[in-house]
Parts: sequence; C-alpha cells; structure tokens
Amino acid sequence: MGTGLGRTRSVGLRGVHGFVVDVEAHVTPGLPGFAISGLGDSAVKQSSDRIKAAAALIDDMPVSQRRVTVNLSPAGERKVGTGFDLAIFVAVAAAMRLVPTEVVRDVVHIGEVGLDGTVRPVPGVLPLVRAAAMTGVRHVVVPVANAGEARLVSGISVHPVADVTELVRRYDALGKGRAVDEVPVPLVVPPAPEPVRDLSEVVGQADAKLALEIAAAGGHHLLLAGPPGAGKTMLAERLPGLLPALDEAESMEVTAIHSVLGALGAGEDVRLISRPPFVAPHHGASQAAVIGGGSGHIRPGAITQAHRGVLFLDETPEFDKGVLQSLRTPLERGSVSIARAQETVTFPSRFLLVLAANPCPCGNGWGKGLDCTCTPLMRRSYFGKLSGPLLDRVDLQVHVQPPGLSMAGAPAGESTTSVAARVAGARAAQGERWREVLEHRRGVNADVPGSVLRGRPWRLPTSATTTLDRTLESGSLSLRGYDRTLRCSWTIADVLGLQRPGREEVDLALSLRHRAGVAA
Repeated sequence: MGTGLGRTRSVGLRGVHGFVVDVEAHVTPGLPGFAISGLGDSAVKQSSDRIKAAAALIDDMPVSQRRVTVNLSPAGERKVGTGFDLAIFVAVAAAMRLVPTEVVRDVVHIGEVGLDGTVRPVPGVLPLVRAAAMTGVRHVVVPVANAGEARLVSGISVHPVADVTELVRRYDALGKGRAVDEVPVPLVVPPAPEPVRDLSEVVGQADAKLALEIAAAGGHHLLLAGPPGAGKTMLAERLPGLLPALDEAESMEVTAIHSVLGALGAGEDVRLISRPPFVAPHHGASQAAVIGGGSGHIRPGAITQAHRGVLFLDETPEFDKGVLQSLRTPLERGSVSIARAQETVTFPSRFLLVLAANPCPCGNGWGKGLDCTCTPLMRRSYFGKLSGPLLDRVDLQVHVQPPGLSMAGAPAGESTTSVAARVAGARAAQGERWREVLEHRRGVNADVPGSVLRGRPWRLPTSATTTLDRTLESGSLSLRGYDRTLRCSWTIADVLGLQRPGREEVDLALSLRHRAGVAA
C-alpha cells in the first residue's frame, strides 16, 4: 500500500463563527504511531483511536501498522470537538492512495467517525458550512443527519455520507470517472408560521401593555414588578410577538447560534429561525450558563441564545448577584467577550431584557401589605441585588397591579397583530430617521448615542425637557438615565405617530422609569 502526503479541508469554530482548517496527513512505514498536531482539545487527540478502528473495516488501509502524522493548520488556532474526524480520515486515506488526492484536496469534510465507521452528526454545522462557503469552498461532505441544516447555506453543494466505507467507495468511483449514487438529502421544510401568544389574553394591565409596546418599538429594556399572579410572565412571553420578524441576515445569524448550542432539529425538522427567540433561564443558573463560558470549551450562554430576541429573568432578585452585574457590559455593547488564558471568544448578545420581580421575598408586600412576613432588612436585601447601575440601564420600570374581580368580565384588549402593526410603523420611522447615524441594520431609538439626541438637529426645546432637566439637576437621575429617557420619549412619539416628542411624551417617559417603585 502506498504511503505519502494527503490533504483535505475542514472547519473549526471560534465562538459562533467558523474558520477553514487545512488537514494534512503524512503516512510512512516505521514504528506504528498516530500523532495529531495543531492545538486540538482532548476530543481531537482521541480522534486517532476512532479512525484506527474505522480504518480496520476497510481493506488495504492498515493505519494501525503505519506511522501517521496529522497536522491541523493554522496550527496556532485552537481546535475543539469531534467534527474533524472525517477530514482526518479522508486525509489519511488520500496519503495511503485509497482516494484521489486531487479530488478531496478542496472539499470540506465535517463529521464524527464512530468505531463502526458510521459518520455521526456534530453541533454547529450551519456556521461551519457558512464559513466554508464564504471562503470560496463549493463542496462539503457532512453526516446525513446534518445535511438538512447544511443545505440552509446557499451557494455550496452538500454531499451527505452515512459511513466511511461508502465515502471511500464514492471517491474511488469519482477518481475513475464513474457516476456516483449519493444518499438522498433530507428536504428542508420551508419556515412555517410560529405560534405567537396573543396579547389580548392578558386582561387589564393597561400601563404594563403600554410599556410592552414601547419596549418593542424602541428596543428598551423593561422591569415588571408586582405580586405573584399579576401577569408578569404572561406579559413577557407576549413581547416576542410584538417584535418584527427577523430578516434574512438576522435569521441566519440566530439559527447559527442555535446550531452551535445543538438546539436545532435534525433531518426534516431543520428550518431557519424566523421569529425573535425568547429565552428564560432559571434563577439558579450559573454565570457561565447565563453569560457564557465553561472550563474547557467556551460555549455561548443564555444572553447569546437570546440574540435578536428577548431575555426574560423571572424572579430577578433570586439570581446570583454576580450574574446580574455581568449583564451590564453586554447591555451596553451588544456583545460579550469571554477571556481565558489561551483564547478570548466574543459572542453576539444584542437582546431585549425583561426583568420580573415580586415586591418582597414572600410576595405579599403590596397594597397595605397586611399579610407580608418580611422585615425591612429582608426587603432591602431582596432588592439590593438589583443594583443602581443595572437599573439605570432599564428604561421602563412598571408596577403590575394584581388582577381584581372587575377584570374577570372585562372585554379582551388589543390583539398582538394590531399592536405589532404600530410597532412596525414606529420602527420604520426610526430606521428612516437614524439611517445615517447608526451603522447596524434596523437601528432603533435605544441604540442612538445620547450626544446625538442632545445635539442639533435633534435637541428638544427646553419647554419639552423642563421636568427632565430638574430631575437631573436634583441628582435623582444620572446622565445615562437622562439620555435613556430622551430615547424613550422619541419612541413614545413614534408610537403615537408624532414627528418629535413634546413635554407630555418626555414626562411620560420619565414617569415610566419609576412606576415600579424601585429606586434606580
């Protein structure tokens, strides 16, 4: 059996973005061994054992009797996961002249190889194939179970494979100019309308619904405070239905994140995510689970999973204080960087934050609070986790009143469809207004720098900002809070169809900032 050098390609992940990896294999006679270089993790290093077992099933591929050296280039870039197995196997087969080198050299191979030779699915195939397509690759071989996901990327031919024996046979046929029968690719189901929870199901709560509409229209963060059973979770769950559907680029971006997390289906269930995601981690979630991280492989957290959607933190004061403090930077930047000794990974995290809190630990501290068993110290400690710097970034803070008996027979309120139409109109006005100010697509009022709103030609007259100016001068409001109130007032004006906010809109924005009764 011939020996020599074989080459092919694969793709690695850096955060939620892929980078093409050149896979080289050198096979020579001598003391048997299988070495893999190129800064791979333990899963990559263990690839040699899986490949030797799979190669034993193929005639004329005595890998265990040869000295094999594999290099993953760029060698200084960290490689993670089992997705390099198939590329390493093909490179070794090419070095041993089992497959034609000129055929496999420019083909990307992604997949895990089992001991029985089966090619098994791996997470993150969508961003991997997308990265390959962006670098000019035109052919990619993936596991059958990942083929539907890979086909979401346009401009690239997807070739599904079930086991390595079949793949070697197909490459041998290609090298001899014969036709190849491929495994049928699962059909991708066109994006279907996703169920939307209707806002009309929430009885009453006019102030909270107004805040929800303003939050959706301008991208403002929201705090809902009120007793248990008041409808805080119901309101938060209906916020994604008010947001515009994701455009093509956003849809691909969000779907790629869920692919990395292994949250997409397989085969015929794979589809692009077209609606803004709704993510609600448990209050016992760790900082790595919410923000992102991990001891070995750095994984995206809930704030990245909620990218372009809604992050809902129910029972917010029950979250670890360190987790809540870690939200401050992502809220400002729209991204989060996780630093380790060997690498730093940046994840996108542009989300709409919704906080929900009870009035006190027992939940009965509303109204006269006759049934409340909490001491003043317990109440201060409870809301102490909601620090001033965090609340300063929350534009809308609303108290959700408990439902009364009069609400039982109240007529249904506005539907999600009608409110979403106003939100879409408001966002269209913002997109036109800030087209030259904001760099990223579909910019909203919440993204506008305060210096722009306080300068010409957008500066509001003193007659409109009188109350807001007095609040700033008294020290009851920070300059960040001042700017955020201005942004919120512009959103209120957009919802009402006004050209610019007046005093009523500015005062309403300021009042909505403190209606929850939580000191900011």
